[in-house]
Amino acid sequence: MSSSNQTMPATSPGVGERLRDARMEAGLTVADVATRLRMQLRVIDALEAEDWARLGAPVFIRGQLRSYLRLLKLPESLADGVSDANVRPPELTPRTYTPPMQRMLDKAMGRAVYVVITALIAVPVWVATRSHVDNSRPVETASLGLDGNIQTPAEASRPARPTPVTASLGALPKRAPAVPAATEFDAQAGAGLVMRFSGDSWIEVIGSDGAQVEQALVQAGQERRFEAGTVSRVKLGNATAVEVSSGGDVQDLSRFQRANVARFTVSSDGALAPASE
Repeated sequence: MSSSNQTMPATSPGVGERLRDARMEAGLTVADVATRLRMQLRVIDALEAEDWARLGAPVFIRGQLRSYLRLLKLPESLADGVSDANVRPPELTPRTYTPPMQRMLDKAMGRAVYVVITALIAVPVWVATRSHVDNSRPVETASLGLDGNIQTPAEASRPARPTPVTASLGALPKRAPAVPAATEFDAQAGAGLVMRFSGDSWIEVIGSDGAQVEQALVQAGQERRFEAGTVSRVKLGNATAVEVSSGGDVQDLSRFQRANVARFTVSSDGALAPASE
């Protein structure tokens, strides 16, 4: 796959006009072509007008051009003339996705810190107050003789002395370190949606609530992981360079591909199905 940062040969003049002339010679309307290729009408119009800026990333433009040229039986090499310099992909705003388990852990940690601070203040005060209360009355101790220390009558007749009490923070029970949310997510990674990229690609992910989770150009060697039930729709450019697994099983994307672009939906149980335009 050609990187979107490399400069390709100059745009072939008249490729849009050749598409329009070939379509008219074949007796097809724009709506007929859009139906056969399963593309939107605005995409067909933009291809014939050579308005590449309306079509997004270069990888999409070349794939759509090849599909149109193949339909009209024109040389697919005309699609290689699209220059990256004439294409301005939309600016993407990165979004940070926080898993629900991470949010729950943050709240739990906040409450734990509050409890610890309260204990550090309240326990020494309670111990010091109790020592004064205990000094105001004699304490009778019943001994079962299990430790070998038997009190003699002479010792019992002595007046009770106050026992010094030292408030120590070291007596507080140690709390086990909280398990990071990332460990929990790694343990469940096999049950979610995983995408591994062997080539540069463009993705668009829609969450189960209908909001856009991510839209970005992804470089080769990277991967994306999503928890089960958090993704409802996915769109992949250069789909042949992406390996998708759901529930730990690698999925066949050929049934979702059109012009090397895969569109599919993800059900709550992780099943993949073709998505409409």
